[in-house]
Amino acid sequence: MYCQRMRVMLAGKRPAPIWVDIWADPKAAAFVRSINDGNETVPTVVMGERIETNPPPSVVREFVSSAG
Repeated sequence: MYCQRMRVMLAGKRPAPIWVDIWADPKAAAFVRSINDGNETVPTVVMGERIETNPPPSVVREFVSSAG
């Protein structure tokens, strides 16, 4: 549900975010677990040096907009 909300809020933003399915990518799943105390909590968002678990879409929108 939270990933879907994030996708809707970021639709059409440029540069486009990169989406990774952690259940299809074992390395990505391991990374997410390492950040979230062993939990596969999504969305876990990497914004440059900053990593946030389930951040507000406005925070991610602001980052994506400033990256473009």
